[in-house]
Amino acid sequence: MVQTADPSRCTVLWPLSALLAIVLVTLALGWLGDQILQRLARRHPESPVWALLRRCRIPLQLVVCASLLMAARPIERIFDLKGDDAHHAVQLALLASLGWLTIRVVAAVLEGFYLRYRSVTDEPSRIQRVQTQLSLTRRVVSALIAVVTVAVMLLTFQAMRTIGASLLASAGILGIVAGIAAQSALGNFFAGLQIAFGDTVRIGDTVMVEGQQGTVEEITLSYLVIRLWDYRRLIVPTSYFVSKPFENWTRKDPGLLGAVLLHLDHTTPVPELRAALHEFLATHPLWDSTEWALQVTDTTPSTIVVRATMTARTPDDAAVLRFEVREHLVAHLRDHHPTALPRIRTGEGG
Repeated sequence: MVQTADPSRCTVLWPLSALLAIVLVTLALGWLGDQILQRLARRHPESPVWALLRRCRIPLQLVVCASLLMAARPIERIFDLKGDDAHHAVQLALLASLGWLTIRVVAAVLEGFYLRYRSVTDEPSRIQRVQTQLSLTRRVVSALIAVVTVAVMLLTFQAMRTIGASLLASAGILGIVAGIAAQSALGNFFAGLQIAFGDTVRIGDTVMVEGQQGTVEEITLSYLVIRLWDYRRLIVPTSYFVSKPFENWTRKDPGLLGAVLLHLDHTTPVPELRAALHEFLATHPLWDSTEWALQVTDTTPSTIVVRATMTARTPDDAAVLRFEVREHLVAHLRDHHPTALPRIRTGEGG
């Protein structure tokens, strides 16, 4: 008696085998792509984009897996599903994976370009400008890709295609209402683009905002994060930097001229104090050897105003240098010329 194969068993084994093959092919392609990128990164160390593209392995595997699932449809046959619900779910997963993969590729290319540019450029101002522009470009492109991906996913639903005409008819009214409601958000958005490509402020710049000095730590499309000297973070809307004046101490040159004011007695030996300043700066590591001076800038009935100026490489170095110069000059006068320090005169011979 000849035994025949169970038809139901065959109809399950084939989809299971197809599903297993899809998983193996997905893992193999992900591993193969990673090996190719590693080899390219070792062969071309001057192009960091190949190493950065390895971050795209997971979304690439999801794209491959979803594409094969759509082509073979093993899930419907395993669970004996009727209709297009499972196929539609796989289609949504494929669209989401494609959007994720595109965002990862764009981010890797932009970051690779920045690292390459930083390796061949020595000017900090240009590096900060490119970093700011690429950071905001990545955010804008990622947001656009996400919006387009979600829109395409919604259009796969029959209900969304059916009500498309009515949505287009009311788009004008909704656009006006949304524009009024999101006026502030849109203003910050366009202000962020203006900051990125107008080169008014960049990541790493030292700025003075509302009497607060700090370093720009992060720039987004809606706000800037400024790290203050005591490590507090000041959050400022991007629209502030296109509508109000502010001080950018490092826009052209990160170096800065620091100044120290001293109120001293009229008997102060200014030439000797000038020599003491020069001797101190010559041995100080924070002075950049560009410029220095000590001058009497004003007089009052009881004192003279002496201003000592010196340059440093960065605003932080200039602040520390000012503190130490002030301390050194006061100590020098106290030890060698105590009568040069300001005194309160109580009589003709006081």
